[in-house]
Amino acid sequence: MNEAEELLQQDPKTIMRSIIQRIATGPDMSKDISQQEARAGMRAVLDNAVDPVQAAVFLIALRMKRETDEENRGILDAIRDISISVTAPVDEVLDLSDPYNGYNRTLPAAPFVPAVLAACGIHTISHGVETMSPKFGITHRRVLRAAGAPVQLTVEQAAARLGDSGIGWSYVDQDAYCPQLHDLSTLRTSIIKRQAITTVEVLTGPIRGRRKTHFMSGYVHKPYTRVYTMLARHSGFDSALLVRGIEGGIVPSLRQKGKMVFYHDMGAEQEQAFDPVDIGIHQNVRATPLPDDLPERSTGDDVGADFDVDNAAQLAAQAGLAALGGKHSSTYDALVYAGAIALWHLNKYDTLDDAASRIREVLNNGSALEHFNNAAV
Repeated sequence: MNEAEELLQQDPKTIMRSIIQRIATGPDMSKDISQQEARAGMRAVLDNAVDPVQAAVFLIALRMKRETDEENRGILDAIRDISISVTAPVDEVLDLSDPYNGYNRTLPAAPFVPAVLAACGIHTISHGVETMSPKFGITHRRVLRAAGAPVQLTVEQAAARLGDSGIGWSYVDQDAYCPQLHDLSTLRTSIIKRQAITTVEVLTGPIRGRRKTHFMSGYVHKPYTRVYTMLARHSGFDSALLVRGIEGGIVPSLRQKGKMVFYHDMGAEQEQAFDPVDIGIHQNVRATPLPDDLPERSTGDDVGADFDVDNAAQLAAQAGLAALGGKHSSTYDALVYAGAIALWHLNKYDTLDDAASRIREVLNNGSALEHFNNAAV
């Protein structure tokens, strides 16, 4: 048994002390740790087995020296170790992941993409939280709740809805699939800056398909595409699609050329450029903007967005429901764009234009709205 293996036999406090001594020694002297050590350290944080100060130092020090692939994999492993994972009663599932900290510059359309894709026969799950640092923005949970959809389902209940032909989509909250991770929200707020948890948590994959599970997410900075595809493979996703989207979400800019990075069947990454004009989208906005007259946030809130997030979520819900019903708008175009990209990636259509036509069909004929409303019953 080598030195690292002997360390992992020790109690969590001893393990964490050793880890911090190595990773928190400055920009030139800090050392990387192994995947198993990162897993053990993160598990100690999740189990509340170490002092919160040490937990914060662990996460901050990793961030400041830059996490290695092994460290990111280890942190993801620790989260998956204690997460609930359920196989849905369908062959394939699309796991749709938007930023857990939400949106603070635009009204998101993404919470309604799962219902649109369900109307096209794609069993789709989204997941998230009520609010999260550092943006404390408009999240899927807030928008879906405002629109009348259930957001407090168990993982089993959410998985069952994917198998319901009249629904075909669902949302599951982190509080349901990994309550110990959800309980770290106060610590993460105190840390302020992004940590490795923010990178890996979206790849937990609480609901899987019987045969295949696909991952769709967004990115802003190009270097993250390699990290996310690496972690997607590690988490067992058969394919992954990363869209350069507004605020890091799955919907690209509606007025600029965009790019996606993807892989199929655990293969190598590929890149594809696209232009909204090519599928009939002609917008003068990047996404549905926040209204200028949004109420300010409560003066009693120490942290959060500058505006009343629940009010904004209500507006996003109204725009989303109208788009599901066929009303043309920037939100409608966002659903067409993101939905078409998903259908194209899943090889349902040979061209993005054909995929966009199918999305418009389910929006205009009311079937997307029907799939959403069936989930709200």
